[in-house]
Amino acid sequence: MNHPSYAQITREGLWSNNPALVQILGMCPMLAVTSSVVNGLGLGLATTLTLVLSNGIVSSIRHIVRPEVRIPVFVLVIASVVTVIQLVMDAYFHELYKVLGIFVPLIVTNCVIIGRAEAFASKQRADRALLDGLAMGLGFTLVLITLGAMRELAGHGTLFAQADLMLGPMASDWKLTLLPHYRGFLVAVLPPGAFLGLGLLIALKNLIDRRQEQRRAARHRQAAPAPATAAS
Repeated sequence: MNHPSYAQITREGLWSNNPALVQILGMCPMLAVTSSVVNGLGLGLATTLTLVLSNGIVSSIRHIVRPEVRIPVFVLVIASVVTVIQLVMDAYFHELYKVLGIFVPLIVTNCVIIGRAEAFASKQRADRALLDGLAMGLGFTLVLITLGAMRELAGHGTLFAQADLMLGPMASDWKLTLLPHYRGFLVAVLPPGAFLGLGLLIALKNLIDRRQEQRRAARHRQAAPAPATAAS
């Protein structure tokens, strides 16, 4: 069985196999709640915690779960973890929980969670499974935050609005107004703006990957030995 290195697992989750930009999973919450940085951060952290805990539990029980019932067991584990996270958010971050609404319990149906449990955690040791959950979750969260920042800036001209929903009264003054007297761009905070923003992020990643591949190919050509000339 292939056992990827820690560096490879981290690189896969954050960039080369990013669940939002490459696997294109978790689209529903990603497009629905990323109207601001705070919303994206809140859902991203909840998803990351779900990935870490569910991956760790699935990896720990992988030898005692029969193959015939593994998917129902994985879903039960994920649903239990999400329920705990939902109750904690409702207790300590109630206002943010109300803003995110149904998308917190719907983490159970997020294909990223069940996909990593089945494709990775059920086949790897707990340490690698935990790191995979963390890397995939952070990669997903970074996309949520970036997309939320793009939409909030284009839609309202601000960043970190309503940060107090997550961090309490101390963050009530964290709102940055980068475009004073800006009337806003309504499309940015509506569903079409989410699709456009995600498309731009995917295009940017593909462009960076293509440039890196071209640089690697150029270095390989330069390092390759020159062909020997035929003797006359």
